[in-house]
Amino acid sequence: ILRIDTVLSSGINAEYGGHGTYDTITNEKEFFEISKKSDRVVCAFYIDTSFRCKIVDKHLAELCKKHFEARFIRLNAEKAPFLTERLKIKVMPTILLVKDTNVCDRIVGFDDLGGSDNFPTSLLEWRIAQNKIINYSGDLTRPPVDEVKDKKSVNIQRNLRQEEHSSDSELDD
Repeated sequence: ILRIDTVLSSGINAEYGGHGTYDTITNEKEFFEISKKSDRVVCAFYIDTSFRCKIVDKHLAELCKKHFEARFIRLNAEKAPFLTERLKIKVMPTILLVKDTNVCDRIVGFDDLGGSDNFPTSLLEWRIAQNKIINYSGDLTRPPVDEVKDKKSVNIQRNLRQEEHSSDSELDD
């Protein structure tokens, strides 16, 4: 019983530090302050006009409630020119994974998420967990089973379209 109380109280205390929420920060200074206060940070760089950024927001808003061990934030890339240039962020959305004040990885667009707008939250969760930013109870060596099937079908469709419009076909050789 003591152990459960400790876990619950640590989750409640962490939420007061912004953990358990998905917050919009307004400037680069806040990014650095949060990175110093929290050991693990998931930061989504977004722009208001991108539909795909809203998709990422939906998934991260769900994950932050489940993973108190990391701080989840979002930053408008247009309001953070120094960071976007310094970190070479060119594709929106880009999710930075920060551990102990160092960027340890990034998720650029949806390529790592099956290349589809319809990726499940569990796939993003697995991808973030690759760098031990969040705790993950599944197998880190393989993505969740359902997502592998979706990823293959997306790649096949993309390849068929590319071949259809290509003037140079490997089959012609």
